[in-house]
Amino acid sequence: MKNKGVKVIAKNKKAFHDYEIKEQYEAGIVLTGTEIKSVRKGSVNLRDAYARIENGEAFVIGMHISPFEQGNRFNVDPTRTRKLLMHKKEIDKLYGLIKTKGLTLVPLDIHLRNGFAKLQLGLARGKKLYDKRATAAKRDAERMIERKLKEQNYR
Repeated sequence: MKNKGVKVIAKNKKAFHDYEIKEQYEAGIVLTGTEIKSVRKGSVNLRDAYARIENGEAFVIGMHISPFEQGNRFNVDPTRTRKLLMHKKEIDKLYGLIKTKGLTLVPLDIHLRNGFAKLQLGLARGKKLYDKRATAAKRDAERMIERKLKEQNYR
């Protein structure tokens, strides 16, 4: 995702903690005029959001986009269900993986690509508590090794 013209607006850090991400997909989002203004301002929260596929269409549920201050009567419900724009083949593939392998779709980040709002989705499997502990222990060990190597290089 290190492309020119990409500006990350919000990340879902909890997703990487709670889920093991298998694959990543990018989808456009259908937004109203005041919603895109709020997204560009950075008023987005992905913490409790998830994606679902219904009737051959993808939707993101629970993504909070704060109302635009100057939007008055044009503002919509901040947590409304929003349609995702993806190719039919991608949606069918994801639907099959979700139904057969017990995976879920989790929003990882929302970003602007060439002025259009895009949602990075992760095909994920939930981590168990012991997996989370193992990940944390591994991260701490790597941090300790890096610290020791840095100390040796300065001596």
